[in-house]
Amino acid sequence: MDGLLQRKISQSKVNSNLTIKQIMSMEWIHIADFLKDIEPLPQEFYEQPTLELAKALLGCLLVKETKEGVTAGYIVETEAYIGPGDRAAHSYQNRRTKRTEIMFHRSGLAYTYLMHTHCLFNVVSGGEEKPEAVLVRALEPAFGIELMKFRRGIEELTKLTNGPGKLTKSMGITMEDYSRALTTPPLYIAKGIFPDSISAGKRIGINNSGEARDYLWRFWVTNNKYVSK
Repeated sequence: MDGLLQRKISQSKVNSNLTIKQIMSMEWIHIADFLKDIEPLPQEFYEQPTLELAKALLGCLLVKETKEGVTAGYIVETEAYIGPGDRAAHSYQNRRTKRTEIMFHRSGLAYTYLMHTHCLFNVVSGGEEKPEAVLVRALEPAFGIELMKFRRGIEELTKLTNGPGKLTKSMGITMEDYSRALTTPPLYIAKGIFPDSISAGKRIGINNSGEARDYLWRFWVTNNKYVSK
C-alpha cells in the first residue's frame, strides 16, 4: 500500500453547502470510538536524541482536539534541527529570543512559529538548555478528514497535509499551541503504525545555511504518497 493506513479511507467529496456545524454532527458520533484506544506517548519517548526522535516520530499519530472536532494523521515526514551547532536551526549559536525560548525548555513541548503567514509545528527535543527540535513536515490523514477538507477548502486527499503549513491548517494547529505539552490533550502524539522503511535526505528550504544544508536530517516513510516532496 502507498499509505500507512490498513483500512480504506473514504475519498468522497464534501458537499460544498455543508456547514462546520453539519460536519461536526456527522463525525461526532465516531469521535468517542476513535479516541477510546488512543493514549498520548509518555514523556520518556521525547527524551531520546533528536535524530532518533525524528525517525521514531514517523508512523506516530498526531492528534488535535478542538471545539470543531478531532483530527488526526500519521506522521510521514520530519526534519531534525540540532542547534546551537546547526546553522539551519533557529537556535543556532544559542540564539534565544521570544520565538525560540521554548526550545530551551524540556523535550516534548510544541514549538509553533509563523513562516510566510503559515504556522509550522515542531516537537521540542534535546532536553533543557539544549535547544533542538523536530519539524513535522507531512501527515497521512487518518481521522476528521471532512473537517480537514473544510478547513483547507480543497477535496484532494493527498494535498491536505503534504506540507508543514498545510498540515497545521488541516489540523487546526495554531500559535495558541506554542509551548503545549504533547503528552496531554488537546494536542498530542500517540502510538501509530511502524513504517516498513524509512528514507533520509537533505532538509528543504535551507540553502543559505552553509554546510548544514547538506546534512541528511530529513526523514520520511519510503514511498508514502503524502510526503511533501
